[in-house]
Amino acid sequence: MGLFPKIKLKSILNAAPVSDKFGFDRGTPIDRFYIEKFLKDNSKHIKGDVLEIAENTYTVKFNSGKFQSHILHNDKTDPKATIIGDLCDPGTLQENSMDCFICTQTFNFIYDFKKAIQGSHFLLRKDGVLLATVACMSPISKYDADRWGDYWRFTPQSALKAFSEVFDRAKIEIVPLGNSAAASLFMKGYALEDLNGDVDLNINNELFPLIIGIKAVK
Repeated sequence: MGLFPKIKLKSILNAAPVSDKFGFDRGTPIDRFYIEKFLKDNSKHIKGDVLEIAENTYTVKFNSGKFQSHILHNDKTDPKATIIGDLCDPGTLQENSMDCFICTQTFNFIYDFKKAIQGSHFLLRKDGVLLATVACMSPISKYDADRWGDYWRFTPQSALKAFSEVFDRAKIEIVPLGNSAAASLFMKGYALEDLNGDVDLNINNELFPLIIGIKAVK
């Protein structure tokens, strides 16, 4: 049983969300199920020099072999950061330095996301792999909007078109993840702990993706 009463239709139809924090205050946000599924399915690429944004949680959790963890942040006061840099400024990045770059739920918050894609390509070695996720459906993040901005939501088509401008189209895989039930519950702020097994998150409907997984090889 979940931490909260069984979800009722009336609560879904109510205009007010049950959480305005993506469900963090109730448990684990629903989009994390899909983010982690995408990374687990691609864990064979998470090895060697692995870069992650702000922390190395997914590097440690999903690596498939010997790895050296690197953490990118643009805040020089962050004690966890091993690289202070900006994806939109190649001058702050080391070219051809990473075997894998895990970049989850980040491009949505970068206004010039195309430059950030270029930066991602720049820092990867030949045959290096970018494992990115972007939101297709999501509430606005007040935390991010107040600090650096919350600008974009992607579709499978827009993600493919944007990343194909930098990476070889033949080396890009776009993975729509989620379904209408998962998207609806996430938008209301429910957490995984609320679902009580009543929603099959493993069903993916390409017309109702909650997130989009992007694997791009340099």
